[in-house]
Amino acid sequence: MVKVTYSLDKATVRQIRRMADLFGMAQSHVVREAVADYAARKDRLSERERLRLLSVIERLRDAPVTRSEQSVDAEIREVRAARRRGGRTGQRP
Repeated sequence: MVKVTYSLDKATVRQIRRMADLFGMAQSHVVREAVADYAARKDRLSERERLRLLSVIERLRDAPVTRSEQSVDAEIREVRAARRRGGRTGQRP
């Protein structure tokens, strides 16, 4: 273990001590578990961000179609063929 020093506000220290007493563990263990839990959740979206992204998807879903299905299929065939050849040779408008 590495010994470190951090400055925390009184309310946070009270919570750490209360949790340590409640669970019968060292305060440092409470902090380690809290940091591990935070790190595990860090890659997940917050509820606010999740709702924002869902609204973007809904707007895209509800947007009017601007190209025919045949046009989209033709572009997909073109992209697949270009990938087999090593890339597109020109820019698509």
